[in-house]
Amino acid sequence: MRLKGTTAMGVRLPIICEGDDLAKIVVQHILEVVKESGEGLKPDDIIAVTEAIVAKAEGNFVNIADIADDIQNKFGDGEIGLVYPILSRNRFLNILKGIAARGRKVNILLSYPCDEVGNPIMNADEFDMVNDRIQGRIVTAEEFRAVAGINKHKFTDVDYVQLYQNVGGNINVYFSNDPRDILKICKNVLVAEIHTRDLTKARLLKAGAEKVFTLSDILSESVNGSGCNPQYGVLGSNLSTDTTLKLFPAKSQAFVEAVQARLKEATGVAPEVMVYGDGAFKDPACGIWELADPVVSPGYTARLGGHGNEIKIKLVADSTFGELRGEEKREAVVNMVKTKNENPNEYREGTTPRKYADLVGSLCDLMSGSGDKGTPVIFIRGYFDDYATE
Repeated sequence: MRLKGTTAMGVRLPIICEGDDLAKIVVQHILEVVKESGEGLKPDDIIAVTEAIVAKAEGNFVNIADIADDIQNKFGDGEIGLVYPILSRNRFLNILKGIAARGRKVNILLSYPCDEVGNPIMNADEFDMVNDRIQGRIVTAEEFRAVAGINKHKFTDVDYVQLYQNVGGNINVYFSNDPRDILKICKNVLVAEIHTRDLTKARLLKAGAEKVFTLSDILSESVNGSGCNPQYGVLGSNLSTDTTLKLFPAKSQAFVEAVQARLKEATGVAPEVMVYGDGAFKDPACGIWELADPVVSPGYTARLGGHGNEIKIKLVADSTFGELRGEEKREAVVNMVKTKNENPNEYREGTTPRKYADLVGSLCDLMSGSGDKGTPVIFIRGYFDDYATE
């Protein structure tokens, strides 16, 4: 029996800068990794590249002034409501600076007990008490904190209400779990949610909003020669400097296809290639859902868009072959795995057929981390194997 299953390896690269031929660099390093392994490249191998260096190589950056100009383009003069931004210095602070840069009045509406991805704004154990006192109305930050107290983030020790208020004297913070409550203050709204933005936009328009845009509309086109992302705007952006943001990469699909084509030209083999951002997992200690990017993967080759077709081995082993032991039991399970496509509805209980790109992207995000590991490329072998693969 083959003992080794799926393996994943972090690959170190030079520090990537704007204008670098990233596809060429990735291919060179993967060829070295394959050479060191003593095995050739295989069609089932996966090369995953973090979105951060793809966007850097693209030069997909914007600055606070670009955001301010696009907000002006979208809304004109006058105050705006800003609905449900996440609580993050890295993800949102510079966006807020751009929104508020021209001195317009900005009314931020926050949800409680946490933001969209689970960052807490209050003690969740006190939700019922707080909700009983303010439910059904929109309250100021001062009113909310008088009931819920002042809570700093467990991991960052930041008071995000104060942080956002300190961006400028033109910012007011409110709380309500109904996004339509912002219309009691102003009729022009920027929806800052990530994953439910379209639903919230539709609800606001139905409730009488005059203008509604989402963060995916901001910098969806270049402003002043800036970077842009036609699909996601400033969603998925990250802090680059005190005045600039790196956007989510705009040319991910072209990049993965280029890497695949160059590897095929060099080796005759076309492995799967993807760009990955945040993994789709939830931290058990604090309840934060890590997916602050709009998607796990903004670009991937064909097979990674598919779904797994698996049976539950532990269920089969216990129920169907419960009386067998040793090699006889292993062979029985292997044979069932080999014939699983002939019985597509059997023994699937407990398996979740998530898209390969989301599963692999989560694996890669956990391996590469967001700090100083220095492995922005992950080389994966055997991911598509099953128990019957020799």
